[in-house]
Amino acid sequence: MRQVVLDTETTGLDPALGHRVIEIGGVEILNRRITGEAFHVYLNPERDIDPGAMEVHGLTREFLEDKARFREIAPDFLRFIADAELIIHNAPFDVGFLNAELARLDAGDLGKHCLGVQDTLKLARELHPGQKNNLDALCRRYEVDNSGRSLHGALLDAQLLAEVYLAMTRGQETLAMDHVALPASQRMHRDKPVRLRVLRATAGELAAHAQYMQEMARDCSDARIW
Repeated sequence: MRQVVLDTETTGLDPALGHRVIEIGGVEILNRRITGEAFHVYLNPERDIDPGAMEVHGLTREFLEDKARFREIAPDFLRFIADAELIIHNAPFDVGFLNAELARLDAGDLGKHCLGVQDTLKLARELHPGQKNNLDALCRRYEVDNSGRSLHGALLDAQLLAEVYLAMTRGQETLAMDHVALPASQRMHRDKPVRLRVLRATAGELAAHAQYMQEMARDCSDARIW
């Protein structure tokens, strides 16, 4: 199974207000193994960045001025996520922004280009109700080293989330065990009663047991609880 762990950084909080995607990071997981294949771009948003957003990711308009526009990298991005399930933390946020970018190109919603989206924030809340479930908290909980994360960055966050996701879902591996075919002589059928051999105690064994119980009763002053 192919999955892509995805993260974005943006100019603000609401695509409906014209805010744009300025960084995309994606990490490939194939059959529950991080392959090393990745997708990473910085994007020119053609607009200012909110101060609050800049404090989170540290990206400035000046840095992004010479970067590609989303329309220029869209074909490569869509090829990278094709035939993959997307793994995203707080998925509605990133999906909303990517849908807005795709809408500008009349390219349809994100779901048209992938095999679905799994929200790891929702999963974490189900596994750890009432606890902090942001990426830093999950890294601590699952012992994923996030010491290099002083600011948010799409590729770094996708790499961390990939490790967290595999740790969070490790128990699911045992739920899909391969069926092992046994020889016909070893199979158990519900329509055939299983006959168990009963070994009965001999007269000598019964007498020895009775004597043992009498001696135990004397040692306990006959205060038995059996």
